[in-house]
Amino acid sequence: MDKKLLLIVNPRAGRTKSRAPLFDAVSIYSEAGYLVSVRNTRRRGDATRFAEEYGADFDLVVCHGGDGTLNETVCGLMRLPPASRPQVSYLPGGSTNDFAASLSISGEPALAAQSAMRLRPRRLDVGRFNERHFVYVASFGAFTRTSYSVPQDVKNVFGHFAYILEGVRDLDTLRPYRVRLNADGETFDDPEGYLFGAVSNSTSIAGLMRLSPEDVSLSDGEFELLLVRVPKTAAQLQSLTRALLYQEYDDSQGLIFRHVKHVTAETEENLPWSLDGEFAPGAQRVDISIEENGIELLL
Repeated sequence: MDKKLLLIVNPRAGRTKSRAPLFDAVSIYSEAGYLVSVRNTRRRGDATRFAEEYGADFDLVVCHGGDGTLNETVCGLMRLPPASRPQVSYLPGGSTNDFAASLSISGEPALAAQSAMRLRPRRLDVGRFNERHFVYVASFGAFTRTSYSVPQDVKNVFGHFAYILEGVRDLDTLRPYRVRLNADGETFDDPEGYLFGAVSNSTSIAGLMRLSPEDVSLSDGEFELLLVRVPKTAAQLQSLTRALLYQEYDDSQGLIFRHVKHVTAETEENLPWSLDGEFAPGAQRVDISIEENGIELLL
């Protein structure tokens, strides 16, 4: 009896609109014994709805699109009881695929499908941001607004460069944000605020910041917390830039880096957040927790 596969496709994501590469991936899934059903998204939220409504009836759910499509798909599956969640796989097709970069997933659908069919499944921790879920990062501050304000057609053409262009135009995102964070009992409350903060489970953040693979495990029950302090002098700015470039996450360099299980963020101002590159309205108090081994991946 054939196994059942649900393929959720975002037809707007990515630089090319050709569906030919997907036909090759579908052929690979079919040869592996899967009966493939396809659902195309038309609007925001469709991938979540498809995953929640149909996911329990399938053995494997595969999503094709960018990190936002992956986020929606996982959010839908996380609404199912753990015993009813199918395995998940990802065919990157967006302009920014940080999660795929973390796991070295090919941007060619056929190659990604081939790898998924021959590799053993692995577990993945899933983040929870108040009542929402995220796959690999919840962030605030510099470039956070950029991730969800760049129009899709601009992302498709310019990719990561679009984020830099928009970040330069939107200088307001570079201002410091006053926020008090408690991470596993340790408090961070710099009166000068922070330029950027991320609670992540990834080696790549917004295509702009990198974490060493040696520092990140996707299934250890812990996030990586990164906070960027406000440099007060040109020398501090130069030191901070170098530390980010060479992944020297030392408190003395203006960076705070910790492995944590739970983070609480409190603020009195409007603090916009981004979850996997998608806008998330802030609140005066945000609780970020982790569901260890929340989903099983075929990658």
